[in-house]
Amino acid sequence: MKKQIFLLLTVVSMLSSCATDKKANTWGDELNRYVIESYMPSNKYVWNWNEAIFLKAAIERCENNIATEQMFAYVREAMEHTMGDVNGLHPNAVASGFGMAYLAQATGEEIYKEKAFDVYKDYCNIPRSTNGGISHREEVIELWDDTVYMVSEFLMQMYKLTGDEKFLKEAIFQINAHAEKLEDPETGLWYHGWDNDSISTVDPCCLLGWADNPYRRNNEFWGRGNGWITMTLVNILELMPKQMSEYKQLKEKYLKMMNTLAHVQDQKNGHWYQLPVYPGEEGNFIESSCTAMFAYAITAGIRNGLLPADTYLPVVERAYNGLQEHSLMKKGEYLVMKNVCAGTCIGDKDYYYNREVVNDRPFGYGVAIMFYDQYQLLKAQS
Repeated sequence: MKKQIFLLLTVVSMLSSCATDKKANTWGDELNRYVIESYMPSNKYVWNWNEAIFLKAAIERCENNIATEQMFAYVREAMEHTMGDVNGLHPNAVASGFGMAYLAQATGEEIYKEKAFDVYKDYCNIPRSTNGGISHREEVIELWDDTVYMVSEFLMQMYKLTGDEKFLKEAIFQINAHAEKLEDPETGLWYHGWDNDSISTVDPCCLLGWADNPYRRNNEFWGRGNGWITMTLVNILELMPKQMSEYKQLKEKYLKMMNTLAHVQDQKNGHWYQLPVYPGEEGNFIESSCTAMFAYAITAGIRNGLLPADTYLPVVERAYNGLQEHSLMKKGEYLVMKNVCAGTCIGDKDYYYNREVVNDRPFGYGVAIMFYDQYQLLKAQS
């Protein structure tokens, strides 16, 4: 009898383990389900950058034929819900515009095209720095690496919609204008921000005096800030014709970043850190959103032939397994993310180390799902 009970318990344990493993192996789908069912249904969408990153994940799922009907309905309903809020008055507002541009392309409906061009008209009037870079702030002229993703993804979607190279060239111009002030030529990583003038401003979000130095920029490479750049570069390299004169230069930027990042990934937990170049340093912490971003850019690079699989696939595997093991947790019936750095402005090392670590952020879910999908696509084609 004891032997039978033992065998029964063993079978139950194995079945439970199989169920857990199955759910663990579909963690991107589980995160997606949580967002659309509970955390941010389409009727709670807000026209802002934070929410726009999950919108981008939904659009990429549609473009890659993943849960297309469900995700297309989400995108359409989110855009219909915010139809009265459409604007591109600053980079964080421009971000959601790729939803309108995508729907215009996918449906051919004029209302979405009109709204997309309304965003573009606003975009053209955003203040610019002396080198033509779009200012991240409205009240002062500053270049932030965050801006590059927010405006470039919209411009790339406009290029897909219209076929007009002016949108693609503007995205390339913005990448280069920001790189001129923010890119470190040695590592390829980007500083977070650059101030266009020599006047210190009081910004409750940023560390006071962050730009009070001869370079007028901060001195740290923030994880998520660099994540925006890596994702932008791999996406634009996939989209732009290889014969374009700027292709080689952007590819070199991308490859230099990937080489640096591969060497600072934590080998044990598969994550990158809040400040990636100080892995394991006291005060630093693993950060799941930049981990997903870097891993997305690497995975997409392998799929597109930009990176050698034998060198970079182990990096991807560590990130995939590391996120699953260390940055996901149960919340009732759902799976949710943790280890996400809250919204962050510009400062010094202590400023970044003391940022709040949170769960439940639309951008965290968006980039994690995008990486998960790229990983599944890579496995399917190998």
